[in-house]
Amino acid sequence: MAAKKEEEMKTVIGIYGDLLYRTAYVLLGNPHDVQDVLQEVLLKYMEKAPDFHEEAHRKAWLLKVTANLCKDYLRFNRRHAYVNLEELGNIRATSAQQDLLKTIISLPSKWKTVLLLHYVEGYRINEISRMTGLTENAVKKRLQRGREALKQQLTECEGLYEQYE
Repeated sequence: MAAKKEEEMKTVIGIYGDLLYRTAYVLLGNPHDVQDVLQEVLLKYMEKAPDFHEEAHRKAWLLKVTANLCKDYLRFNRRHAYVNLEELGNIRATSAQQDLLKTIISLPSKWKTVLLLHYVEGYRINEISRMTGLTENAVKKRLQRGREALKQQLTECEGLYEQYE
């Protein structure tokens, strides 16, 4: 039985590990926090031992648990000690990509989540709706507001860069 569990965990990590890491990283912005949350996700998966009829349900469950645990983690940190986010220098990306990632990370999590799922992971609005439990109209509105906030922050940053040139 333990060998079966171990094989199942290896399979889940192999298939969904990168997706869960990216999701948690966008929501948390710190690789150390991401590792903590992902460890909790996998522990929950082992404890609950859910039986999924389709692979899509497993993926949706893992994404939902990851997002919820990230929210819990952020809520806890907001109420307790403040920890600075680490610099994004360890990510291999151009400075423009790093600036964009920092900007996305600074958005409220309700916008970050739908932006990540739609633009980075490629989910359609109806799929995001099912995963998050939101109505399709709520997902559309959050995408719209997230894009507006992202555009505003990027415009403000651009103005700051021009000011120092």
